[in-house]
Amino acid sequence: MVPVNGIELCVETFGEPGDPALLLIAAASSSMDWWDDEFCRRLAAGGRFVVRYDHRDTGRSTSFGPGPPPYSDVDLAHDALGVLDALNLRRAHLVGLSMGGGLAQRIAVERPHRLLSLTLIASSTTFPPYALSQVDAERRWSDRRCAVEGIVSATRSTGGPFTAEDQHLRRLAERVFDRTQDMTAARTNHLRCAAGPPVSDRLGEISAPTLILHGTLDPVVPPAQAEAMCAEIPGSRLVWLEGVGHEYPPMAVWAQVIDEILDEAGRRTQPA
Repeated sequence: MVPVNGIELCVETFGEPGDPALLLIAAASSSMDWWDDEFCRRLAAGGRFVVRYDHRDTGRSTSFGPGPPPYSDVDLAHDALGVLDALNLRRAHLVGLSMGGGLAQRIAVERPHRLLSLTLIASSTTFPPYALSQVDAERRWSDRRCAVEGIVSATRSTGGPFTAEDQHLRRLAERVFDRTQDMTAARTNHLRCAAGPPVSDRLGEISAPTLILHGTLDPVVPPAQAEAMCAEIPGSRLVWLEGVGHEYPPMAVWAQVIDEILDEAGRRTQPA
């Protein structure tokens, strides 16, 4: 647990502190558990000091209780920088997924000196990329069985043929539930979160080497948005993940995703 911006965030690291830092920024309503342990270890084996953390209102980090939260996406982006500060990391390779990609874009535009490289997975220029559904708003997230079923169902609905089997997803959902202070807040607050000043019209200012990874079957962020984002960010590369939906990289594409991330990060290897 580390103090960040007047709250506490739960942080975990993999690898050697002397290696260039790589910060994983999770999607909305997601604790760091969604960045699979083995996925993190493989990134670290590539010579990166990998950092993952629980957003506020997820996992063990500070929870504000259910309802419109007293923070915006600007605060969530500042939390990511606060994690780096708490670990005495001046710069890092940023890897953001979905909403996490939006936060990484904001950092790349507003704090470019903190980046070594930028990787955007299943990302969009819209914050958040999807709204709170009536079903999610009414689900009994405080009930473990109901919450686990809801997480598995939501993951399956936006995934693809490579999404993990239900048994694996259920174990993950149980871990998420057991680590989370307030599951209702975790599943709903980010989707009620206010948006700060948009940065979508400033993507042309991004100077860090940028990689865009996008699933060909993403039902939340249409592939055309990934193409548009690539056209806006100078020198960026767009790599398609065949058969992948709107989800954390499934194991079937880990080798491709890890190789691409390390290759992009390898363009800037000076210590953070």
